[in-house]
Amino acid sequence: MAMSSKNSYDKPVGVVGAGSFGSAIANILAKNTDVILYARNPLAAKKISESRKLHGLELNTRITPTNDLKFVAENCDVIFPIIPSENFPALIDDLSPFLKPYHILIHGTKGLIVSKDNWEADEEMKIAKDDVFTMSRLIREKTLAVRIGCLAGPNLAKELADNQPAATVVASHFDEVISEGQRLLRNDRFQVYGSKDLLGIELTGVLKNIIAIAAGALSGMGYGENARAMLVSRGLIEMIYLGQMLGANTQAFLGLAGIGDLVATCSSKLSRNFTVGERLGKGENLADILNSLEETAEGINTIKIITRLVKGYQLRSPITESLYKVIHGDMTIEEALRFLMKAPFSIDIDFM
Repeated sequence: MAMSSKNSYDKPVGVVGAGSFGSAIANILAKNTDVILYARNPLAAKKISESRKLHGLELNTRITPTNDLKFVAENCDVIFPIIPSENFPALIDDLSPFLKPYHILIHGTKGLIVSKDNWEADEEMKIAKDDVFTMSRLIREKTLAVRIGCLAGPNLAKELADNQPAATVVASHFDEVISEGQRLLRNDRFQVYGSKDLLGIELTGVLKNIIAIAAGALSGMGYGENARAMLVSRGLIEMIYLGQMLGANTQAFLGLAGIGDLVATCSSKLSRNFTVGERLGKGENLADILNSLEETAEGINTIKIITRLVKGYQLRSPITESLYKVIHGDMTIEEALRFLMKAPFSIDIDFM
């Protein structure tokens, strides 16, 4: 379908990624505009087109599935890339030849990328802040796109798919990106806030996954709400310090994309990261847990990256570092909890 002659308000919007979150966002967008939904697997795109269902979700009739990135870029001025961070560099490499400066990209990926090869295998390799990429930085450095934003908030995909009330934050340095995101996404069941702190909002979505795994572990061990409240509040402070180290402002962590998303993912079995932690807390093996997941739990990779990163800086991240030891088999969940309970902190809030 040739749509290049239409202005941006008439053009469809692209969603790149047919996972549970991508399909939920596509359905939300389809309430306001036509949507082209990209699936990497051509057979999956064909199946979606025939069944009009994805992850048990009935797709809006305004959604057109495709396996052609060029088709997405040529027909959509606004594109929402929503795929796991591990696949993001390859996607951007494939999409980059078709992107122009007029494109707006608002990603919904909550992860980090390390630019150095073999960093996981080489424990002695030093990782600096410049080696760690957010998705917006990756887009900025690898494409012609200038107007870049991100989507973050308490957005559990299953609840979005069920049309339950929710809200999100569109963050960007550009007012136009924020206003376009709000225009396209907002409806009577989905509120959309704006923020100019792109890095801060991105990092809230990334770092809360670590705390969600820890909260899940507490749940799996049978502990109650006092323990969870302690973990979430101390986790928020750890997130703020890590965010400051990476160049973010504190304010982003205190709003919807910070506390809001943290509360949701630390309390819900619908969160993949919470579920990973819960199963660890019940004694399951991490490799078995990850192999059984249908979609990526970003927090595991984030734990690895942040732990390696803080080694080069004068910063303690006890929750993250304890989880790192757990996932590498150097500490049990019970030992990690005992360690955290004895952590020598006596001041509640010391970042303001």
